Amino acid sequence: MVKGATLDDLSPEAIAAARNNFKKKNVELAAEMDDWSGEVFLNKAKLTIQGKITRAVLVLLGKPESDHFLTPAVVTLSWILKDHDGLEEDYEHFSAPLLLAVNRLFARIRNLKYRYMADSTLFPEEVNKYDAWVIREALHNCIAHQDYQLGARVVVVEFPDRLVFSNKGGFIPGNLERVISLDAPEPYYRNRFLAQAMVSLNMIDAVGSGIKKMFVVQRRRFFPMPDYCIEPDGVMVTIYGRIVDERFSKLLAADSELLLHDVILLDKVQKGYPLSDYEIKTLRDKNLIEGRKPNLFVSAKVASATGQKAAYTKQKALDQQYYLDMILKLIEQHGEVERADIDELLWKMLPDFLDDKQRKSKINNLLSELSMRQGKIHNIGTRSQPKWVLTRG
Repeated sequence: MVKGATLDDLSPEAIAAARNNFKKKNVELAAEMDDWSGEVFLNKAKLTIQGKITRAVLVLLGKPESDHFLTPAVVTLSWILKDHDGLEEDYEHFSAPLLLAVNRLFARIRNLKYRYMADSTLFPEEVNKYDAWVIREALHNCIAHQDYQLGARVVVVEFPDRLVFSNKGGFIPGNLERVISLDAPEPYYRNRFLAQAMVSLNMIDAVGSGIKKMFVVQRRRFFPMPDYCIEPDGVMVTIYGRIVDERFSKLLAADSELLLHDVILLDKVQKGYPLSDYEIKTLRDKNLIEGRKPNLFVSAKVASATGQKAAYTKQKALDQQYYLDMILKLIEQHGEVERADIDELLWKMLPDFLDDKQRKSKINNLLSELSMRQGKIHNIGTRSQPKWVLTRG
């Protein structure tokens, strides 16, 4: 209970909004709710306890000038707009009541239309960059799990292609995989009364499915999965508003039977994030990826299923004979060529997953095939500075 705080320290506008939210969640009580006094409603919604003001109700419904009751907590949401270079373009801070502040911050986000690739019939023509439910869920989670004793704000940074939500306080479940796999309420909350109040007002999920649903919604939109950066003193969540890799997105559109766990792993592949040996084996066993660690890419199975055979061909090493023919054609056109000429021709044609050392070795093998095995070319220069010509005869 908050000593000295009374119902007069709550915002009438916020209380009205809270009533509306509670009524939507508890339709069976809608008829009798109109007869409830403000005190009765707040007690039944578990915002107050026997008429006594709680910190939770001050966070959600308190007047801006009532925040002194919560010192050292900072009951503020901050929205910051940044450009492609990370330079700040605009900002705004929103104080209590946070029930209303969420809507005001939401209105500042530039949720423009995103147009899908025109060459695919698997996609809708356009959608909003961000799903409204996902934005609110991410923001509500920040409010519910913020460690208010640290005196920090909940921050939402808007970039041209993504939103980054951050709150202070360790991630109580421990790791994201546990939350998604269990898909159940946590036994312990940092702010138990606040979380309980937010459930009553239909702000967060009572059964602990909110985070998993964020992943499912992004999947259904064929967008990248949310990124969770979990540090000892805070959590940062990134929601993407554009497609990163068309192959990944077209796979989601073409194969709705993929397990969410596999989608999350493939999302790591498209973003170039490291995978454990076990995760790589999981995807390899299902023929979902190829390449050498750490240069992994979507496999032929996925490319074929999503109509990306041409893109896959570049990743998968072009046919051996194609490379050999290119070398022969180059020598035929110029009479004699140096190694640098051959490197210049083939370097960018080789698969993206090969590093420089592997590309050099690959070209060595091609030259050995043409000279030593097939005898179609020979070196008239030195070993260190070869000059390749066609073998006549």
